[in-house]
This record gives sequence, structure tokens and C-alpha cells, in this order.
Amino acid sequence: MTRFIHDKFAKDYLEELLKPYGKVEAQKPVSGEVRYIDVFFSPFIAEIPHLPILGLLGQFASIPAIFEPFRNPAAKEEIRYCLQQELEVISNIEREAKRNKTILLDREIPKTWILTPTASVEVLTKVNALPSKKSLPGIYCLGEEFRTAIVVIHQLPKTPETLWLRILGRGTVQKRAIDEIMALPQDHPYRRVTLELLYNLQQNLKINQAIESDDRELIMRLAPLYQEEKERIKQEGRQEGRQEGRQEGRQEGRQEGEQRLILLWLTRKFGELDSLFIEQIQALSVEQLDLLGEAVIDFSEITQLETWLRNIEVLLPLRDRETPAP
Repeated sequence: MTRFIHDKFAKDYLEELLKPYGKVEAQKPVSGEVRYIDVFFSPFIAEIPHLPILGLLGQFASIPAIFEPFRNPAAKEEIRYCLQQELEVISNIEREAKRNKTILLDREIPKTWILTPTASVEVLTKVNALPSKKSLPGIYCLGEEFRTAIVVIHQLPKTPETLWLRILGRGTVQKRAIDEIMALPQDHPYRRVTLELLYNLQQNLKINQAIESDDRELIMRLAPLYQEEKERIKQEGRQEGRQEGRQEGRQEGRQEGEQRLILLWLTRKFGELDSLFIEQIQALSVEQLDLLGEAVIDFSEITQLETWLRNIEVLLPLRDRETPAP
């Protein structure tokens, strides 16, 4: 089901945005009956002053937080389930503080943020969720002692402050947020990583046979952006190559520039690369690097890189030396 594809995107997205500022745990287990919190965040105190870059999401993350994103409108049963998980987490924290004979401060107790695209008046009424008097429209609190709030994403003001939450909306709300992210400066710290996650979402949705109309529209919206990003990366490689070329020779400089760019891109996607992969990429010609630069954005698994290198017939002497002679 596409819901699980969107769930994974939401968890990966929140983890990428919040991990510079604290410890992020996705699918955190809760004691008792087997339950899992989607995203549990514990801030680094020293990093709190930097959170305004994330706007409203940064405000939520200024204290320990539980994030429960929903692709479809959260039903009252799902809200109740989130509330049960929160109470279990708070009980565990209180028991640990009692065992350690420490004073538990209010800001050490996590708050749960239920992120839902829309919510009916009926559902909000049944869970006794009231509009917050201290925050923006679209935020409903379940009561101070419960430390739970429902964020109705489509009701949030369309401002830069809410951008990083609106990307988790649906339909026109999400598409507008994508346009706003594309309009950010190229060097914005969260522009590229968000677009990378959106491109991965697009690829995962494309291979799904039964997708909703919202998802088809999202794929269509992301398709030209995907091509723009591929062309931008290609141009970056050429530009860096030209810069290096002025210092070390045009051909050699361009080759090294594209190598560094591709290796950086692969490391961001898959983590530290095997040294054999690095050697193979460094052995590619400029023309082959151009082809790899276009192909690498489509890779979702490291095995795709291995297959690509095999098909391009790049076999280093190192590998030949490791193969016993017949």
C-alpha cells in the first residue's frame, strides 16, 4: 500500500531534518504490549538556538518530542492509540526518575505531535481537541496533562514558518510546499536533502501498481523537478571540472571534479563506500562519469551501482590481480 511508502518518507524526512539537533529514534519500541513510536526526538540543549531554521517544526523540537505523522486523516482510534503510547512513555520516564531519585523537569517530559493532513470537526470534538491559544491556526491541544497536540497541516498558514510541516500534507498543499522548497537558495541546508527524499518517494510510488490520484499528481509534479536536479548535478560536475581544469589541466580537472561530486552523492545515499567502488569510479573516463552522474540519482540500492559498473565494463587491474590465473 502506498500509505507505507509515505510513512517511510515522513519518518526519513523528520529524521534528516532533526538529527543535527538531537538524538532521533525511528520506530522506537514502547514497553508493555509491543508498540512503536514513529519518531522520538531528544534535543541537544546546545543546539536549541539553531532550531528557528525549521520554523514551527523547530519549535516543536525545542523539547523532547514524539512525532506521529499520518498520510490519511487520523481517525479517533489512531489518536487514542498515540495517546496510549505517550502515557506509557511518560510513565517509564517518571519511574526512572523515581529510581534515580532525580527531579523530573517539565521540559524533560516529551510532547506528542500528531501530524495529520486534515481532521473533521467530529473527530476533534470526540477527542476533546481544542484550538491552541498560544500557537498558529491548525494546532489543537488535548489538554495540558496529556501533552498531546494534533497538527492539522492543511489548516496551517502558508508561511515560511510552516513550510517544513506542510511538505507532509497532501494534494495542492504538498505541491505548493515543494514549489517553495525548490525556490530556496541552492545552498540552503535542507533543500537538497528534502529533494533527495522526495525523488526517492517518487521512484517508490512509480513502481507501485495501485496508487491514488493524489500520488499520480505528485509523481507528475516531481518528474520535471527530478530532471532539473539531474541537469543541475551534471552542470555542477562540469563547472567544478572547469574550475579544477584551470589549475591542473582542463581534462584532468573536470574528471576529478566529477569524481568527487559522484562520490559525495553516493556517500550521502549509501554511507561509506567500499574502496573497490571508489577505485572503479576513479578509473572512469570523463564520458563514463557523465553517464554515471545521470544514472546515480536513480539508484536506490548499492547493488545498482555494482551492476552499472559491471555493465560499463570497468574492471580494474586490482580486481584482475585478485582473480587467480587459469
